[in-house]
Parts: sequence; C-alpha cells; structure tokens
Amino acid sequence: MKFILARKGRMTQIFDEKGTVSAATLVTAGPMVVTQVKGADTKDGYSAIQVGFEGQKAQRIAKPVLGHTKGVPYKVLKEFRVEDTAGLALGDEIKVDTFAEGDSIVVTSTSKGHGFAGVVKRHGFHGGRRSHGQKHSEREPGSIGGGGRAGGRVIKGMRMGGRMGNDRVTIKNLRVLKVDAATGEMLISGAIPGAPGALVEIRSM
Repeated sequence: MKFILARKGRMTQIFDEKGTVSAATLVTAGPMVVTQVKGADTKDGYSAIQVGFEGQKAQRIAKPVLGHTKGVPYKVLKEFRVEDTAGLALGDEIKVDTFAEGDSIVVTSTSKGHGFAGVVKRHGFHGGRRSHGQKHSEREPGSIGGGGRAGGRVIKGMRMGGRMGNDRVTIKNLRVLKVDAATGEMLISGAIPGAPGALVEIRSM
C-alpha cells in the first residue's frame, strides 16, 4: 500500500485531452521520514509504518518524543497500518513520486469547523411558516417529543442544534491527475475535506 501526508492547497480545474473540464484540488505532499517500523513479530504485534512529517522547533516537542525520533523534531507523527513492511527501513524518505498519474486513492482529512449551528444550517430544516402571527419561530426546530412517542422523552439521535463540522472525513475513489516531483505537488480529482492548509492523509486503494 502506498501512502503519504500532505497539506491541502487551493482548488482549481483541469482539462483532459478531450476538452472535458474537471474540478481538482492541489496538495503539497511529503517528504516524510520513516521513524519506526512495526512488525507482527515485534512487541507491537502488528505491521505498521510510523512517519514524521514537517519540521518543528525542538523546544515545542516533548522530550520522550524527541528521544524516540533520535533528536529530530517533527510537527506530525503518523502511523499507517500496512500488510507488509518490506522495502521500508528506519530513516527512509517517502516522496510524492511514490504515486503516479491515474492512481486510485483514498483521502482522509478534518472537515471545516462551523461551531454551534442551528437545525436549519446543520440539518437543512425549513423552519416555521412565514404566516400571520409568526414572530420568533422562523428558524426553530419545532417539537422534539411528546405525543406519546418514546414515552414522552426525547429519543436518541433527535436532530437538533449542536457542534457542526470539524470531523474526520474520508473520501474514496479519487484519482491522481498529476504529480510534480520537483515541487512536491499533487493534483487530485474533485474536492477533499478541510480548509486550505489542513493535514491530508492519502492512501492507495
């Protein structure tokens, strides 16, 4: 399995050889450094590759973590579960050219946070009727219980106002449109979750 960490950039559009336009997202991927190799035969009991991504000031890193990375401060430490760790050793670099144009990928990121949102924005409720005598119920949720339903209590899963966004979201079946090894940039089909600058995990399908 191929994998890499990236930072989300801007959205753009790209034309193929037939002149068809497609939405695309530009990301800056890698390089990553392998900081630990875990195997089924080790004390960890499973196969995984831990990588370090982006530099950081040493004073901002906890000393146990700094000792684990042999004194090299990384802003992000991430682990990817793999079936086989062959071909990757401690200190190896993983760059954007690991992927090629046309690869099918899975992208995971953290969606934009919207804070506390009401039912109209969060769930698409229509609100109250715009009729005579209506004053303060245009964006209210309406009844949430009663009428003998569920014994008069508010049932679990009731759609109400609350924190919206800032969730871990995975998008499948995206494609790599272009890879620029010189700049470390990758063009991915469609939109991916998160604000510009968000950390993005990219894995092959």
